[in-house]
Amino acid sequence: MSITDILDILIVSVLIYEIAKWIKNTRAWTLLKGIMLLVFVAMAAYVCQLHTISWLINNTMGVGVTAAIIVFQPELRNALEQLGRKNPIVNLFSSDESRDEKVGYTDRTLQEIVRATIEMSKVKTGALIVMEREVPLGEFERTGIPVDAKMSSQLLINIFEHNTPLHDGAVIVRNNRIVSATCYLPLSDSLEIEKELGTRHRAAVGISEVSDSVTIVVSEETGGISIAQGGRIYRGLTPQQLRDRLAVVKNDYSDGRKFRLWKGLNRNERKIRK
Repeated sequence: MSITDILDILIVSVLIYEIAKWIKNTRAWTLLKGIMLLVFVAMAAYVCQLHTISWLINNTMGVGVTAAIIVFQPELRNALEQLGRKNPIVNLFSSDESRDEKVGYTDRTLQEIVRATIEMSKVKTGALIVMEREVPLGEFERTGIPVDAKMSSQLLINIFEHNTPLHDGAVIVRNNRIVSATCYLPLSDSLEIEKELGTRHRAAVGISEVSDSVTIVVSEETGGISIAQGGRIYRGLTPQQLRDRLAVVKNDYSDGRKFRLWKGLNRNERKIRK
């Protein structure tokens, strides 16, 4: 084995590592799971001699790759921009992976969120709190202002206070910390959303359509509390109902970390959709 062979292996290893890390930190992981499912279906169709399914998959694969590039164009652009800004050697040997490690939400974090939500509901302070789960929200986090502060109800209330610099937009919560404020979220174009709901509620549904996040909304007009999850919004929640739903989210996250590699519906998720 020559020096060039070692260099070749090292370069390929770095590329594979960077691609894997990019997939982990973006919504591309969801796309990768879908591709793996299609590959499994294609193999099963080949083994079982399902010619029609094999023909459909073979003829749509090229179009699917093009569609994936179009859909994930923002992520690809950000990945190339980050590659141009950072030092690959320093980044390769850095030990800053603990920040990206997913941990379950603690009881204290949920209590602080519930306390802040109830207080803002009483005085009709509009709020939009996004709790990140398995799907990373880095692309939306970058649209806001970094906070990276320990979760507290006082800080949440102060962020959404009227006429403050950070009150407009969403707050993203990750690993029991407030990571960013004034974040822009995608608006849902679903026709099932009631016409009287405004931009804040549509943004909550929109982020729940592209991720598995749980978003808490406080209406500025009525003070009503809502939760958006899985592309649906649940309105008019009482403080106890809010606690119950967040408790289900906490238990569901813990169960998923232990027993599930593929994200799907389990008993707790079906319960929250009732």
